[in-house]
Amino acid sequence: MQTRNKFLYPFSLLYRLVVDIRNLLFDMNIFQSEEFEIPTISIGNITVGGTGKTPHVLYLVDFLKEKYKLATLSRGYKRKTRGFYKALNYSTSLEIGDEPKLIKQTHPEITVAVDANRVKGINELISQAKDLELVLLDDAYQHRWVKAGFSILLVDYNRPLKGDNYLPYGNLRENETQKKRANVVIVTKTPENIKPMEQRVMLENLKLFAYQSLFFTRMKYQNLVNVFDKDQQLSVENLNENFSILVVTGIAQADDMVSYLQQTKARVKHIKFSDHYNFKASDIETIVENFKALESKSKLIITTEKDAMRLNEFDQFDDEMIQNFYFLPIKVSFLNNQESEFQNLVLEYLNGNSKMAKKPNYNFNKNDN
Repeated sequence: MQTRNKFLYPFSLLYRLVVDIRNLLFDMNIFQSEEFEIPTISIGNITVGGTGKTPHVLYLVDFLKEKYKLATLSRGYKRKTRGFYKALNYSTSLEIGDEPKLIKQTHPEITVAVDANRVKGINELISQAKDLELVLLDDAYQHRWVKAGFSILLVDYNRPLKGDNYLPYGNLRENETQKKRANVVIVTKTPENIKPMEQRVMLENLKLFAYQSLFFTRMKYQNLVNVFDKDQQLSVENLNENFSILVVTGIAQADDMVSYLQQTKARVKHIKFSDHYNFKASDIETIVENFKALESKSKLIITTEKDAMRLNEFDQFDDEMIQNFYFLPIKVSFLNNQESEFQNLVLEYLNGNSKMAKKPNYNFNKNDN
């Protein structure tokens, strides 16, 4: 692995040169960013994959959908279609990408669209829905052709920006100094028992500007939900050493989920596929074989919510597997009783309030659990 990293370093330098020049051209207004009259909120990251972006997008949708006529716009990573594509309730991940499909599946009442050209995508959304009041830009932090009205940057607590390197040698998509474009920085995947001093250290290391606000969130696991019957649920607390669990994931960072399930004392086996993986029939055969090989009367397959929507499209599972196939949902939880402060910042932007950039009162002594 170390040899491979050294080999990739020159490519990292080349990638950095290209990205830095591109950002410089935008900063000098040689490349022009387009602004829109309609409010736009961007949610993204500087590091590649695994910051918890999708749960935070879903959090914003839950929070804002009753207040505003909104739409989400994504690139539609790994989809087979091109150009602007408006999701239908039956759209597949091959048509719109897995994350947009998850958004549409969990919120069928809102408009979900994909377009690699965000400027074109926003204009298309506006033309199709004259009453549209808000566009949430999913994974658009590097898409500088659009100047979002409000920008949220996610930073993984376990992968801080400081000291990291550019792709492919490291995880950075662009220089950490580009965090200056964010109105809000959210440190995600924060440990539940994080100490106030550790939060202060993170605040100091990020070196935010006066106009930026910092929040900490963690992922709270919910009850297990059956992949084929959403009404069938199971509490993780009911799992114990008598269970054998086959964990199947196709996401960037699955270690936290596996560790969480291992705390139940159950015997856990993990089959890990690459991020945004498009499952094939042969993969399903492997999953079936591994499930059948589990040596326990009480056995489960557990996957992520994102993977579940792709896996339930296959018909190779028998009744036993269908009955014992669950996904583990996660929800965003704010620390330090700061959820209302975050929501107020977003609403102040949407309402055109000049107090939008007011920094929150950092109180690292109280946690929301």
